[in-house]
Amino acid sequence: MKETAKLFKALSDPNRLRILKMLEKRTLCVCEITDVLNLATSTVSKHLSILKESELIVEEKNGKWVDYSLNTTTENKRVKEFLNNLDLWIVDEQIVKIDYIAACCVDRNLVCCK
Repeated sequence: MKETAKLFKALSDPNRLRILKMLEKRTLCVCEITDVLNLATSTVSKHLSILKESELIVEEKNGKWVDYSLNTTTENKRVKEFLNNLDLWIVDEQIVKIDYIAACCVDRNLVCCK
């Protein structure tokens, strides 16, 4: 029950859902996610921590950046099922459509230097 509660907690916040939808498009670093969401880095880091704890995302060191992506290799059946169907969820939300465009255009080389 504890693992299921973690998953529901992770999915209970609109910004975390927005992050998942952006990561559906491409791998992003915290600076890029922060830029798209227009939130404080500490807030985005907390969201990413909750998503990692629930096994929805993974991180990988890439030079000076840490890249975040959907966890496509999870053994957790509930997480795997959710991620396999993520393309069906909240696709008609205007903010998700805007985030998709922004996530495709954001450049870590520009936003991480601000």
